[in-house]
Amino acid sequence: MEFVIKISQFLLSLSLLIILHEFGHYLPARAFKTRVEKFFLFFDVKFALVKKKIGDTVYGIGWLPLGGYVKISGMIDESMDKEQMAQPPQPWEFRSKPAWQRLIIMLGGVIVNFIIAFIIYIFASFYYGDTDVATESLRDGFWVTSPVLQDIGIQTGDKIVSIDGEKYENYTDLRKNFIVADEVVISRDGETKKITLPEDFLGKLSTSDDRSLVQIRIPFIVGKIPDTSANANSGLKVNDIITSVNGKEIRYFDQFADYLKTIKGQSVPVSILRDNETRELTMNVSEKGRFGIETAASVSFSNLERLGYLSLNKKEYGFFESFGVGADKFVSQIGGYWQQLKKIFTPSTGAYKGVGGFKAIFDIFPDTWSWQSFWSITAFLSIMLGVLNLLPIPALDGGHVMFLLWEMISGKKPNDRFMEYAQMIGFFLLIALLLFANGNDILRAFK
Repeated sequence: MEFVIKISQFLLSLSLLIILHEFGHYLPARAFKTRVEKFFLFFDVKFALVKKKIGDTVYGIGWLPLGGYVKISGMIDESMDKEQMAQPPQPWEFRSKPAWQRLIIMLGGVIVNFIIAFIIYIFASFYYGDTDVATESLRDGFWVTSPVLQDIGIQTGDKIVSIDGEKYENYTDLRKNFIVADEVVISRDGETKKITLPEDFLGKLSTSDDRSLVQIRIPFIVGKIPDTSANANSGLKVNDIITSVNGKEIRYFDQFADYLKTIKGQSVPVSILRDNETRELTMNVSEKGRFGIETAASVSFSNLERLGYLSLNKKEYGFFESFGVGADKFVSQIGGYWQQLKKIFTPSTGAYKGVGGFKAIFDIFPDTWSWQSFWSITAFLSIMLGVLNLLPIPALDGGHVMFLLWEMISGKKPNDRFMEYAQMIGFFLLIALLLFANGNDILRAFK
């Protein structure tokens, strides 16, 4: 069921963004009386699942879910329709329109992507407000399991004082900026320490078996008790919280492994919290220093707040106030994504090793349906789609824009033969990038 929920969100989000992106090209093309021959969600290689011609345009759904497209008459695009381009230009064709009109048509998809994200941020701020973990409330620091973070000197229990000189009130902002950080200041046992992240930090993190950043420390909440467990009949129940073992108070899950190794092979008294009441049980510790039970797969922040592990910053916004908040989120997200792209296109950082394809996007979605998460992820993907399409690569919108700007500045239009070659090179480059990104997904899955 979790897979069905994730794949449903994934397909709905991408389909929505693809259709609206292509409408961004379609609408100005029609406004400038340019003929649009095809409008497709997904690619119809050899055949289409559904198609219907209305007026001059064939609308349809293809079978290959790698994107979508509009085919505009008289435009050198991925269709490489040389026969049409060999004919004399017609007034309804893209090539017959003034350069400024062609520029608007090509920028239409990206503009729509940015507008979608901006609108989502506005209405999500108004409807949901903002709820995040207050970093100051994490008084015992963070949980660190990544060997990459441990190697550079960050340990469980460390507090993050600042990242690149900035202090962050919210946990989400702290994690987002940690990814592109150059310098982190931590606090440990009352002393501060400055840690410079190595240039290839992202490359090491991307290829590590544990790719996590700093995490919130959580209690030991029981998720599942296997029938084969030595503690199956101990009286323990799902959602119980283990608070002490053998008389020793243990507040966080990350503290259990080391302590249980010191009492392996023993039956010990255990205190648990159930329905706000403390109860005493006797549990068995295996020879490997384990209880033989599974922890809860996820713990809500609201539950952790109720248990006293953290505090939440909650903000609500009025309708007009939401416009300013949405604009701030939009600008911040674009800036953050550009920073990540800069790292990815700098080989020495190794960040390119972390580039993912469709599997990576799929993994972003939660396995429970949440409209708030859905819209937040969709806004981010819309920005990602817009920014990537602006890259000056032939076959992308940004490549067409680059040639159009050259034409407007120089007064010289690149000839059709040059554009055909550029389109072919861009197409093969995109295929290579697609194979690389999805190849990374496959390699990580096997690891």
